[in-house]
Amino acid sequence: MLERAKDLRILKQAEEIADKIWDIVTKWDYFAKDTIGKQLVSATDSIGANITEGYARYHLKEGLNFYYYARASLGETGYWLRRAINRKLIKLQDYNALLEKLENLLPQLNSFISKKRK
Repeated sequence: MLERAKDLRILKQAEEIADKIWDIVTKWDYFAKDTIGKQLVSATDSIGANITEGYARYHLKEGLNFYYYARASLGETGYWLRRAINRKLIKLQDYNALLEKLENLLPQLNSFISKKRK
């Protein structure tokens, strides 16, 4: 089960985003890491974690709940990215690239959820 989950395209994309954000946040000063950084990393890691947990659930409804949590975490990640760009913690180029990846992941996650519901 765990080996199959890691092969999901949406999970790979979520992990790529999370790793990029980690690389950025680890360079921030202590205050920025402790406030926005922890929240941003946690929200981003939660996308993939919830996809994985949903995939491992036996009952469909239970799995769907975790996919919905992943979608909510994706939205939360966008919020923290906006805080980071507004507070000049992240380069505009990185912000735009990450936002594009999140915007591309959202319809794929929605499609994944729709297919699971059927």
